[in-house]
Amino acid sequence: MINNRQQRPTTLVGVLDLERLDTDLFRGWSSRGELPVRLFGGQVAGQALIAAGRTVEPTRSVHSLHAYFLRPGDPAVPVIYLVDRIRDGGSYSTRRVVGLQRGEAIFQLSASFHLPAQGLTHAEPMPLVPPPDQVRTLEDWYADAGAESAPWMQWFRAEQFRAEVRCVDEPPALAAERGPRPARQRVWFRSAEPLPDDPLVHVCVLTYVSDLDLLSTALLPHASNSRDTSMASLDHAVWFHRPFRADGWLLHDRESPVASGGHALVRAHVYDADGHLVASIAQEGLVRTPRREPDHRGTAEQRGSVNSANH
Repeated sequence: MINNRQQRPTTLVGVLDLERLDTDLFRGWSSRGELPVRLFGGQVAGQALIAAGRTVEPTRSVHSLHAYFLRPGDPAVPVIYLVDRIRDGGSYSTRRVVGLQRGEAIFQLSASFHLPAQGLTHAEPMPLVPPPDQVRTLEDWYADAGAESAPWMQWFRAEQFRAEVRCVDEPPALAAERGPRPARQRVWFRSAEPLPDDPLVHVCVLTYVSDLDLLSTALLPHASNSRDTSMASLDHAVWFHRPFRADGWLLHDRESPVASGGHALVRAHVYDADGHLVASIAQEGLVRTPRREPDHRGTAEQRGSVNSANH
């Protein structure tokens, strides 16, 4: 447990660790204003899942979480996590966690834990992709494009994001310049440091990285990037299918099947390096582009065609 809340954690486990204030009340680390951006959603989700897991018997593992991002988090303020023990049954336990800043809810999570059980087994196969050692890092993609100073990369470095990221496909923010492409990206992740054997730590690390650049998958068919698009995660769900290690390589196969009404949906399958489907992710987010006024030059007939197309 972190005792000095003013000290910046040097490991990913430290970022996700919590200070226990009372039986079901926890406080998470914050950057205390060191970082000039809003609080990373994956950090809040990972910390909330740690809080839930600390109130459940260790023989029960988490199999799903469903969360809502309610307000932007302030990185200068610690998050207080209040756990509600909804139910402890014979095989399942359910927890609800609310993340608070300045007395207001910024995040809500429901998580379900269960005892190991036997049942049917099948899974979609892992797509054929190059192994991580043959794929460029996220930093290399941006360096090769001369975009090391892009705001997204400034955040990535300032956050000292503690996971290795290797992109099979060109990152969406860079791909916009080359026109539309299918709404799919494949990304390898793993923790940048060895992790303890506690299974709760590994699912929380996966939860932490699951929010990184996920929603931008929806920009690919529109050749758009985050500079000219308002984006925010709204709700997030993860299903954990089987045990895995987050300090081993995990492939995130992401796709966006639909965007409409200012919202976009992104889904992902997560595979370990041996091809086992270990988790599934779904996120809906706000995706809005600037409103474009119709061009009033040209004939009335031309203006009518433009307006019809915009509807």
